[in-house]
Amino acid sequence: MSMAGVSANRLELLQIANAVAREKLIDPAIVLHAMQDAIQKAAKSRYGPENDIRCEIDPKTGETKLVRVITIVETVENDATEMSLEEARRSDPEAQIGGEIVEHLPPLEFGRVAAQNAKQVIVQKVREAERDQQFDEYKDRIGEVVNGTVKRVEYGNVVVDLGRAEAIIRRDETIPRENFRYGDRVRAYIYDVRREQRGPQLFLSRARPEFMAKLFAAEVPEIYDGIVEIKSVARDPGSRAKIAVISKDTSIDPVGACVGMRGSRVQAVVNELQGEKVDIIQWKQDPAEFIVNALAPAEVSKVVLDEDNDKIEVVVPESQLSLAIGRRGQNVRLASQLTGWDIDIMTEAEESERRQKEFNERSQMFMEQLDVDEVIAQLLATEGFASIEEVAFVELSEVAQIEGFDDDTATEIQDRARDFLQRAESERDAERRELGVEDAVGEVPGVTTTMMVALGRGGVKTVEDLADCATDDLVGWVERSKDKSVDPVRHPGILDGIELSRSDAENLIMSARVAAGWITEEDLAPPPEEGEDGEADAEEADDAATVTADNPTSDSAS
Repeated sequence: MSMAGVSANRLELLQIANAVAREKLIDPAIVLHAMQDAIQKAAKSRYGPENDIRCEIDPKTGETKLVRVITIVETVENDATEMSLEEARRSDPEAQIGGEIVEHLPPLEFGRVAAQNAKQVIVQKVREAERDQQFDEYKDRIGEVVNGTVKRVEYGNVVVDLGRAEAIIRRDETIPRENFRYGDRVRAYIYDVRREQRGPQLFLSRARPEFMAKLFAAEVPEIYDGIVEIKSVARDPGSRAKIAVISKDTSIDPVGACVGMRGSRVQAVVNELQGEKVDIIQWKQDPAEFIVNALAPAEVSKVVLDEDNDKIEVVVPESQLSLAIGRRGQNVRLASQLTGWDIDIMTEAEESERRQKEFNERSQMFMEQLDVDEVIAQLLATEGFASIEEVAFVELSEVAQIEGFDDDTATEIQDRARDFLQRAESERDAERRELGVEDAVGEVPGVTTTMMVALGRGGVKTVEDLADCATDDLVGWVERSKDKSVDPVRHPGILDGIELSRSDAENLIMSARVAAGWITEEDLAPPPEEGEDGEADAEEADDAATVTADNPTSDSAS
């Protein structure tokens, strides 16, 4: 073979490597490395797989070198890859243990089988490199909207060709009643990229709220520029959506900016989402005002907030009830998702009836517990008193200023309220003794007589019993099913009916554990910021700060 022929082959090898790298958008060095592996594999099958044979391809000239490497060791365990020092010094007097002897092998002539195997190795390596390249390209693009072409539809899942990669829109991430055929153009939102056995998997969605937010950002320059901000989105894909927006520039109306001239901007989004109706709502800091906006197009006459339970009661005129609730509860459900509040809707008549019922119950309670006539009981209820405790322990002047009352009447009412509470406390104390609840339980900080009665009924009778409880035992717990259509089941706690938060229940149990001697007060205290030694610790802290400042790669800095 002439030299010209050899050099042409070498150049051809480099050209093939570059062509494959360009086509697959990967580094030519990766393709050359795959070729080296393939030649190595072919050489091993020819000279014996026990040999340590290495191949090198010069990336500039394309020249291929094949060598067999033998390591010099004290004790030879494998003749094919190891040699004793004595034997090595016959050929190289300067040989040392741990050194290597390199034998050059003649160029390899590929047979048909060897060529086939080499091709498989190269294809496999190139495919792996291509997958890594795809993963690296798309892993930072989560949250982007991409355009692609439908490649195929399998059981409702749409496989999309993005040009450089393949992605999937799962059935539950498509808009209902939306049909795709081969070759259709499709826009979707990348919500996940996972590295899997069969290569990187790109997951797209057209049903997520984020997709709508991105479509608005593309249509509305003010959102893209950051002047108008999308605060939240709630969607019923393919049917209806609500989007809350706020403007950072008072001169720009955020709703108007999103609607566009004659509705052109919102219409572009609606067309992309198969006619999904969009309500654009102005976001407000005040929850009540925001919820009134969110329930549009229904009109609201009154809002009552319960901030402790993130619940809100909305009162609407009878004529607006069906509009506020929406078809199959859609309007109120979307408003609830948008605002993050549980919304109860009632008519003015229902609210009036409920208030009347509450008023009657309170009046009846005051009549029985204070032994007063109906007029006085109703006056107390009208003034907003909700319990006997409130009547007993407010300032005397608050009771005396009620119309028709004077100081004597107020004093008499407060005395009766205190007497009633005292009697009730004595009865509860007698009941907890009867239940066998020890006096020591009452000495645990935070435990009241009412709690002691409830604990006794629940079988908790000693400080140790209380210390042994879990928070769920006291306040109950909610069991949620994986099946979303099944309602959560609430399991009651021992102290149900007594206003007690989870953190209060935890503190109660910890106090009982201290009282029982299981732990000490020190165990509950947060770790001290400075040590006992004071100055010494302060100096150590200064030293640590100096180290951190001087060495930004230290653990503290990282």
